[in-house]
Amino acid sequence: MLLKLKNFFCITLLLIIFLPLQTNAIEHDWVSVPASKFGEQLWDAKTMHKNQDGSIRVLSKFIPKIKNDITKDILYTMDINCSQKTFRDVGVGAEDFNEFENLEAKWKYPNGDKLILGVIGQVCNVDQ
Repeated sequence: MLLKLKNFFCITLLLIIFLPLQTNAIEHDWVSVPASKFGEQLWDAKTMHKNQDGSIRVLSKFIPKIKNDITKDILYTMDINCSQKTFRDVGVGAEDFNEFENLEAKWKYPNGDKLILGVIGQVCNVDQ
């Protein structure tokens, strides 16, 4: 019996050491809006959820048309108010979402920004 128990522990230990651990990496479901002359904007349908105030929070990503050391993808955590057609960026980052949080962000109008209008329109259309 002791030998079987030792074998069980040895096999278990070997499995733990040599089998890769599964990671629960976030899988995104990126949805693109019509591109502009500056680049493209994507929003993640898997991250869409309603906030307590009724606004919708999504992850979004801006991909500039021209990329270099200065212009990189920008990652946003956006709140969208569908009834007012406004938004606020509560988090922004270049490497990860929410590198810089701004939980006191003010609501803004898109002021004709084709990319933001596209995200608001698509997100609000899905929410209906």
